[in-house]
Amino acid sequence: MAFDTSLTRPVDDGWRQTHLGRLLGHAMRRFDARVLQLMARAVEVPLALSNLAARDQVTAAHVHITRHLSLQGDRLTDLAQRAGMTKQAMADLVDQCVAWGLVTRAPDPRDARARRVCFTPTGLAWLAAFQAAVAQAEAEFREEVGPEVATVVALGLEAYAGAAGGD
Repeated sequence: MAFDTSLTRPVDDGWRQTHLGRLLGHAMRRFDARVLQLMARAVEVPLALSNLAARDQVTAAHVHITRHLSLQGDRLTDLAQRAGMTKQAMADLVDQCVAWGLVTRAPDPRDARARRVCFTPTGLAWLAAFQAAVAQAEAEFREEVGPEVATVVALGLEAYAGAAGGD
């Protein structure tokens, strides 16, 4: 890449629109938006939650809880760490999800001072709808790019994310 030495900046600025990180970010936002769109129409999702999703009140940030909360529940600190968020940011999301009836805070049986975030029955229905929506969004991705490309993308992302120690 050529640099304009008098200004010490790149001459060609197009790379900022097409680099891999930007494309991955766009793809993730598109995928998450499609998942939330499908969840807004899912019959298993309680109507109040469907309405929140349809009005864009449920965001990709809320999906962090859906992606990272284990079925047996987790301490807030562990949940935040797995999601790559601060404890304070995760606490805010958990508060919203408690208000929506997706999760509850329960005493931790191993530490009386700690609390665990656990799915409620409504939260488990939300999780099932999330699983179905992800499967449909993945199928749509495969249909759009073709099965061979979808397989290569999935394998490449798995290898790349795994090398970074991702979950």
